[in-house]
Amino acid sequence: MARTLLIVDDEPTLLETLAYNLERDGYEVLTASDGREALVKFRAHQPDLLVLDLMLPELSGVEVCRIIRRESGLPILMLTAKDGEIDKVVGLEVGADDYVTKPFSLRELQARIRALLRRTDQQAATEPAPAVIDLGHVQADLAGHRLLKDGQPLPIKPKAFELLAFLIRHPGQVFTREQLLEHVWGYDYAGETRTVDVHVHWLRSRIEEDAGAPHFLHTVRGVGYVFRRPAA
Repeated sequence: MARTLLIVDDEPTLLETLAYNLERDGYEVLTASDGREALVKFRAHQPDLLVLDLMLPELSGVEVCRIIRRESGLPILMLTAKDGEIDKVVGLEVGADDYVTKPFSLRELQARIRALLRRTDQQAATEPAPAVIDLGHVQADLAGHRLLKDGQPLPIKPKAFELLAFLIRHPGQVFTREQLLEHVWGYDYAGETRTVDVHVHWLRSRIEEDAGAPHFLHTVRGVGYVFRRPAA
């Protein structure tokens, strides 16, 4: 069964070009040219992946991403016309799984889409046995992909939870940012290790009592990150 992609961009030529080429790749493609139309089509069709421009009329891509992330864990690939780090960070902070900076090559976009869908499939196929990991004032429900506090779910970005779950399953093992990109994002995200830093920062704000002095997610200077349980 063909995967359904929702492509959202206010540039008609780009939207038509992407739709044509992605349909040739075997996808079913829905399109929208503004943020409000994107939400309508997302809710009506429940696509498998969203390609979302950052700058949109009616409702910005950031706001669309924020709204959808509260309702769904589908993969979101953000498009940004700017090359500034702040635009990339904003997209990741509101729940995008990846981003591509315009102008981009069609081949790059196709590779990013395949990687996100592959990662989703792998995660579904290797669902672990039910387990709830105590992290002090919160708990990580690995099987349910939830972060809990007093038994109630806390908002958490899907990719951030995948990163947390991966580190929890490898306690004491130090991973470089490149390794985490490969294992969690599903491909070599060369040169963009800031992605990992943003997600770790966000996770610490949720699971650590003091994000500035973490008990669980530790930085190993010059190497990367590691999950460690505090000494009893």
